[in-house]
Amino acid sequence: MVLSNHGDRHFYKRLFSLAAPITVQSLMLALVAAADALMLGRIGQNEMTAVSLATQIQFVQNMILSAIVGAGAILGAQYFGKGDRKTMQELFHLMLRFSGGVSLLFFAFCELCPDLLMRIFTHDAQLIGIGSTYLRIAGWSYLLTGISQCYLTMLKISDHVMESALVSSSAVISNIALNAVFIFGLLGAPRMESRGAATATTISRVIELALCLIVSSRKRHIRPSLLNILKGNRLLRKDFTRQCLPLMGGSLLWGVGFTSYTAIMGHMGTDAAAANSVSAVVRDLICCACNGVAGAAGILVGNELGAGRLDTGKAYGIRLKNLSWVIGLGSTAIILALTPLVTSFVILSETAHSYLTGMMVIMAFYMIGRCVNTVTINGVLDGGGDTVFDMYSLAVSMWGIAIPLALLGAFVFHWPVLAVYSCTCLDEVGKIPWVMIRFRKYKWVQDLTRQI
Repeated sequence: MVLSNHGDRHFYKRLFSLAAPITVQSLMLALVAAADALMLGRIGQNEMTAVSLATQIQFVQNMILSAIVGAGAILGAQYFGKGDRKTMQELFHLMLRFSGGVSLLFFAFCELCPDLLMRIFTHDAQLIGIGSTYLRIAGWSYLLTGISQCYLTMLKISDHVMESALVSSSAVISNIALNAVFIFGLLGAPRMESRGAATATTISRVIELALCLIVSSRKRHIRPSLLNILKGNRLLRKDFTRQCLPLMGGSLLWGVGFTSYTAIMGHMGTDAAAANSVSAVVRDLICCACNGVAGAAGILVGNELGAGRLDTGKAYGIRLKNLSWVIGLGSTAIILALTPLVTSFVILSETAHSYLTGMMVIMAFYMIGRCVNTVTINGVLDGGGDTVFDMYSLAVSMWGIAIPLALLGAFVFHWPVLAVYSCTCLDEVGKIPWVMIRFRKYKWVQDLTRQI
């Protein structure tokens, strides 16, 4: 189907109305990590590095939660296009049950064995001590994260994406402001350094959940029913599980894979770990645009497919895939332009500075693959329920190629730091041809809804 001029205008207007708030929301979340890195970088390299390593625990938790809320978003977007609010509420209940259990598990690990968690990423005793203290405090925020993510996801897919972005942004602004207060001891508060960053994170999560509850209590908003939250529909649970399990597999492969990259770089010395921590913050900031478009793509394509307009959904998917290349090339140019500014701003050793410069250049070209794959896989393919491909592609490209090469380079062949870092960037670039072949099979063009 070829879109008309009117269809073009409607598509881009709808895309912008969805992608802009999601991009801002993603940007604000990335700014928290950036604020932690920059503020703690002013305290000392070890504090910045330890907290960056410790937050990998939340990164893994977020990967699991993203699969749970992602399955709810895929089905929810299609049921919203169909106009079935009752089934959307049942999906809300499913997300809350699964997310609550995961959040409780991560909270328990952070409180009971933070030292063990930190040893996954580094053998440096000082980094382990700082990171363990951080996790004991921040662990309380992990307990709340799963619940708030369910509320924010439901707001996005039920045409309240702006409210979702405002809630997240408010929590992030609070986090950054409280970071400054508690890390540096401003406004009469004690100077807590890394403990201050954890305290700010926990308070901001309380604020976020409170705002979610307030916003969702309004009319025309979908919210859970406490009387029915433990009840479930067998068919819907089956559909949810069918979407969730591949997403969970893909998220764990990707999340643990990225955590493995961090652990490998962490074991190559504090200079390599510090440079990698800064480059990761820059990467996450630049990825906000493709994350926003990917989130919008899933909703746009899902709404059309759920409403039975398969041709329109297919046309939207093709246009979004093409747009991902533009975003990728633009991201490459931005990173190259920002490299001198970033390297001159952060306080690092001379060796770490040289590593960071090289990592930024390598990452610039990695961003082409990252943007194309994020929009195409996590947006278009997932929007149509084709969630299995992401898991397969990660198993081959990340776990079959990139991670083994990085491990061999770091611990067997003892390659230079930048050569090992290049290995960690191979997966996204290498799987582009495979992604394009999968896209053109159009298995994602399907209506997932049923009469429940």
